[in-house]
Amino acid sequence: MVGLRRAKTVLLVLVVVIASTIANGAPLDPGPKGSGAAAPVGATVPGGANAAAPAGATGTGGANAAAPAGATVPAGAKGSPAAAPVGATAPVGATAPAGAVGVPAAAPAGAVGVPAAAPAGAVGVAGSLDVKAAGAKGDGTTDDTAAFVAAWKTACEAAGPSTITVPKGDYLVNDLEFLGPCKGPVTLEMNGNLKAPTTVDAKPNCGWIDFTNLVDFTLNGNGAIFDGQGSLAWKANDCAKTGKCNSLPIVRTFTCIIAYNINVITISSLNVRFTGLTNSKIIGITSTNSKLFHMNILNCKNVTLENIGIDAPPESLNTDGIHIGRSNGVNLIGAKIKTGDDCVSIGDGTENLIVENVECGPGHGIAVGSLGRYPNEQPVKGVTVRKSLIKNTSNGVRIKTWPGSPPGIASNIIFEDITMDNVSTPILIDQEYCPYADCKAGVPSKVKLSDVTFKNIKGTSATKIAVKLICSIGTPCTNVALADINLVHNGVEGPAVGACANVQPVLTGQMLPPACTEIAKPGP
Repeated sequence: MVGLRRAKTVLLVLVVVIASTIANGAPLDPGPKGSGAAAPVGATVPGGANAAAPAGATGTGGANAAAPAGATVPAGAKGSPAAAPVGATAPVGATAPAGAVGVPAAAPAGAVGVPAAAPAGAVGVAGSLDVKAAGAKGDGTTDDTAAFVAAWKTACEAAGPSTITVPKGDYLVNDLEFLGPCKGPVTLEMNGNLKAPTTVDAKPNCGWIDFTNLVDFTLNGNGAIFDGQGSLAWKANDCAKTGKCNSLPIVRTFTCIIAYNINVITISSLNVRFTGLTNSKIIGITSTNSKLFHMNILNCKNVTLENIGIDAPPESLNTDGIHIGRSNGVNLIGAKIKTGDDCVSIGDGTENLIVENVECGPGHGIAVGSLGRYPNEQPVKGVTVRKSLIKNTSNGVRIKTWPGSPPGIASNIIFEDITMDNVSTPILIDQEYCPYADCKAGVPSKVKLSDVTFKNIKGTSATKIAVKLICSIGTPCTNVALADINLVHNGVEGPAVGACANVQPVLTGQMLPPACTEIAKPGP
């Protein structure tokens, strides 16, 4: 009798436990993976062992009970929570019973912690876009402009990260404007090349490819070539004779801002413009045969350019490789530049710039300036150019300001660890810069240069004057330093010399040639 009573008690406890377990939504036996109950019609069953989804529900990977309409699943919920009733909100940090296996159910749209996937066809959905799917041909002859415009519009309006893919091929495009601001970060993944028309579109334009007002933008070039096809433009450019270097007679020009916002200059076709970019990266692109400037960096903040190529012949006039102005925190890390003008030119308003591991030549070297040609130019502060090779160029590293200039400032500029190979005037400060006789000759420059250092610069000079420092007689340079200079000249004129005017540099370490043994004169 006692045994019978005990058996009844155990049976009663077992029934209560089973009933409680079922009420809490836990299966008696989870069974092998994939052995969940059959989903009703219209349900999508996720991978793994899952409870049946209600009609129309979409499952997720793992072992989960489906959350009903209106339920909010908390961020960080553990295990396999039971379905909450309609409209119920699960408490923050709710935890499944001990021993439950799986991951939280998919949260509905608006749930805190885990964003729900947008339905198919929803406007503004982030994702991957292919320009060929948008109609581009990539055959080098078909105008693919419209396909790029359509892909960019979709990506820029997406709420989350988007990637535009450009497959292998040659894409002929007219002026392209990749304009922001965008709703989410955009990546342009290039595996093909872009080609410009040989002539510029007759409509006003500020450049060929234009990226403007973007945050968290990434351009992965993977070696992509932006071909400006500029040979016709170079033949028409009479810059060397007239000094009008930013307009071409083959195209109706248009006033655009390159580096100045007061007296702007006209431009017909830059290859690539990056204007107003923040926290962005430009990686692995090459600009070839630009009609004028190759790349212009303006009003940017915290932008990194890596593995950049610039390629144009020496006769391509005014094709500055990379011009940087009115920007803070730009890093140019790794570039090979061959062009017909400055490899890198640094304009007014540039602050906290690093130029590193650049191979320059042919070209005109790496320059701060020219400065002082226009009123209201902003100060240049904190420029470092280092670990670079300059080869077969008409100048090395230099600072150039116009005579008769308005007041200006350039300070904290360092050129260091630079190798010169057959370079004319490897080290140059020229505050009487007047390339086309279009200046106020004899009127001192009012651009104040201070804290300028040339350090560990070595190699060969193509000219007898290897170091030339001409400061303003009206606004003298202060704290110009030469340290560890080793430049030799092997020409018939004799060994290299250093020439100075209106400056007494601070000298440390090796000094070859000896500094300031001659008086520097304006001109080449």
